[in-house]
Amino acid sequence: MTALLQGWTDGDDRALERLTPFVQAELRRIAGRYMAGERVGHTLQASALVNEAFLKLVDIRRIQWQNRAHFYAMSARLMRQILVDCARTKKKQKRGGGAMRVTLDENLNVIADRTRDLAALDDALNALAAASPRVSQVVELRFFGGLTEEEIAEALHISTDTVLRDWKFAKVWLHRELTRGPSER
Repeated sequence: MTALLQGWTDGDDRALERLTPFVQAELRRIAGRYMAGERVGHTLQASALVNEAFLKLVDIRRIQWQNRAHFYAMSARLMRQILVDCARTKKKQKRGGGAMRVTLDENLNVIADRTRDLAALDDALNALAAASPRVSQVVELRFFGGLTEEEIAEALHISTDTVLRDWKFAKVWLHRELTRGPSER
């Protein structure tokens, strides 16, 4: 897969055609994780989310794909951004109400059984990225990309212990950010 990603980066359209069947199932799994936290009747379905993310990936020519973990992390980030953009558009249409909600699952263990506004989650993750880019990447790869600690360590060229420490820090940091009131931010 890494060779196909490199070929695609180098402009080989056949590499992209050969890569597509390999990545479809994993992209659907990632999209399924995102859509599981969305409200019933959401206008975007998992397959449409995959298609939109893949179209955005195809348009990005300047990325030097490191490996499959890097590809899936970028895919997860694009899916999240598509959903956030959709939520913000809907929120604007309703003048501040009715934004999409997302529930953080048991993998994050930050806020059990409570939903949070997707835009607020995105804002918190962006703030985390500003404070600690690597920790933010760990969250994206683990929570949204579904990678294991070992895969994250390989993708980020850090130790598994560092991944575990970053993950622990991220859970505490995000919990604090998502439970604070707007006036505390």
